[in-house]
Amino acid sequence: MIRRKTQTERLRKRSQRKKTEKAVKKEEGEQPVSKKPKKTKEEIEEAKQLKMKLKQEEEQNRWRWWEEEKYEFGVKWKSLEHKGPFFPPEFQALPDDVHFYYDGKKVKLSLAAQEVALFFAQMLDHEYTTKAVFRENFFQDWRKEMTHEERKLIQDLNKCNFGEMHAMHVAKVEARRNLTKEEKQAVKEENQKIVDEFGYCLLDHHKERIGNFKIEPPGLFRGRGDHPKQGMLKKRIQPEDVIINCSSDSSIPVPPAGHQWKEVRHDNTVTWLASWTENIQGSIKYIMLNANSKLKGEKDWEKFEVARKLKSCVDDIRNQYHQDLKSKEMVNRQRAVALYFIDKLALRAGNEKEEGETADTVGCCSLRVEHITLHEELEGNQCVVEFDFLGKDSIRYYNKVPVIRRVFKDLKLFMENKQAGDDLFDRLNTTMLNKHLSSLMPGLTAKVFRTYNASITLQQQLKELTNNSDSVAEKILAYNRANRAVAILCNHQRAPPKTFDQSMANLQTKIEARKEQLALAKKELKQAKKEAKTKGSSDPKLQTLVERKKAAVKRCEEQLLKMEVQATDKEENKQIALGTSKLNYLDPRITVAWCKNMGVPIEKVYSKTHRDKFAWAIDMTEADFEF
Repeated sequence: MIRRKTQTERLRKRSQRKKTEKAVKKEEGEQPVSKKPKKTKEEIEEAKQLKMKLKQEEEQNRWRWWEEEKYEFGVKWKSLEHKGPFFPPEFQALPDDVHFYYDGKKVKLSLAAQEVALFFAQMLDHEYTTKAVFRENFFQDWRKEMTHEERKLIQDLNKCNFGEMHAMHVAKVEARRNLTKEEKQAVKEENQKIVDEFGYCLLDHHKERIGNFKIEPPGLFRGRGDHPKQGMLKKRIQPEDVIINCSSDSSIPVPPAGHQWKEVRHDNTVTWLASWTENIQGSIKYIMLNANSKLKGEKDWEKFEVARKLKSCVDDIRNQYHQDLKSKEMVNRQRAVALYFIDKLALRAGNEKEEGETADTVGCCSLRVEHITLHEELEGNQCVVEFDFLGKDSIRYYNKVPVIRRVFKDLKLFMENKQAGDDLFDRLNTTMLNKHLSSLMPGLTAKVFRTYNASITLQQQLKELTNNSDSVAEKILAYNRANRAVAILCNHQRAPPKTFDQSMANLQTKIEARKEQLALAKKELKQAKKEAKTKGSSDPKLQTLVERKKAAVKRCEEQLLKMEVQATDKEENKQIALGTSKLNYLDPRITVAWCKNMGVPIEKVYSKTHRDKFAWAIDMTEADFEF
């Protein structure tokens, strides 16, 4: 019987082969590939000390706004100064050797038509340009940018040839990819200059990072899902479209040469620095501060405090909507069922919108009859509601939920004599629902319910899933499982990463190799113990060897456990997006208190981005915090 080589033997053989190859090259006079010299212990320690020093300086310079007295109600800041937004460069005409063809003939396009044509050419290898709606919307908007003569000539998109323009775009992308290290560094330095000039503001005399200081360049609108406006032209934003907001005693930002601002305001009751209206949806876009700024932090803190207040009155609210399930007023019944879904399933409320203006996404209040199916009995459960609809960002919500008999009866009543496309809650909208909620508790909205249920679920799950005696790796797995329960509740899905299978295979290979190393370490420990027993315990060298082998076994066991936990974690969360709830719906004080109670370093749960965003929570939260 032929014995298969173990992973350890294969790794050992590969290492030996590399050593042999190096020796041969040395004999033949070949220069080996130069490697970076290994850092000395002193250099490693010096780098560690520098990193620690920078971290301490950052902590010392951090604005601890949460320790300061709050401004009067509604006031967000006393002074605000910034440079205004950064505008994308103007379009440069196509090179003379890059042409556009119509019906096989070369056509010289005007500058405006060239720019929009290039937007389409850049997307030729994307499936969007094969979609009928995208193509139709693009062609209509492109023709608006053409001269009269161009419109007269170019009347069929299928006769247009953007090949040379697409090739130019691909070549530019490739050239950027192949920049030398020095060229990349030069680009990085130029970008940093822009950040240094436009990426910061002075808020109450403290330097704060701006989140999105760049005006989005023009292009073709994509949208999410099968958006009816995909392919339309997102027009170039000019300074004349932009409203600036700063304090009256600050230096007003200077607009680009030859331009002026639409308006300059001094409104300290809002948190935005600049705003404009985009042409596709007619929505207002804002330049705001970074997520770790005072203004964002205060907003987060207030959001979670409102959700905490709900805890004290949620039982009364639940009793109220349960009573309304039997109300004689149809509007009250519909509101009660909607609240039942929002509370139990953490559904979004669903805002009103113009028909045909956006993708067909819905929330609780905008559900249609076609989105639910009622089952008297399903999979062993009574009174089951089967949901199937597209939620926010065109993410499918599919769920089969047993409900109480009263809700089931009301749903039957709501669906009577209605067509599939009719509204389920035809007497209710989001505005009415939120108005009712605010009468029950100041500041209460459907979104507060979602935040409350997400946070309370995390806290309950952490209590159920975590043991103090577990290893740090096992505690982190428990935390991610608690986070996963919230993500499932909130329908935070994602497609499995493209590299998932390969990544798991690589991890499994490492696990097998570590198992073999552990088996070898145990064998060596057994041998060392046997030798120590045979020769007597008087030899200190043998005792030291036994202790060293014990430590090696323990180290291998810990590493193996960590890898196995990592594999379980990756598999369980391959289609669940944990980050959305962690950033937006979970009170960070729950996580900080859990870390302190369980002896888990906060860095193991929160990334640098999370730690900066939730610095207020990390600093103020004690281990006994309860949501």
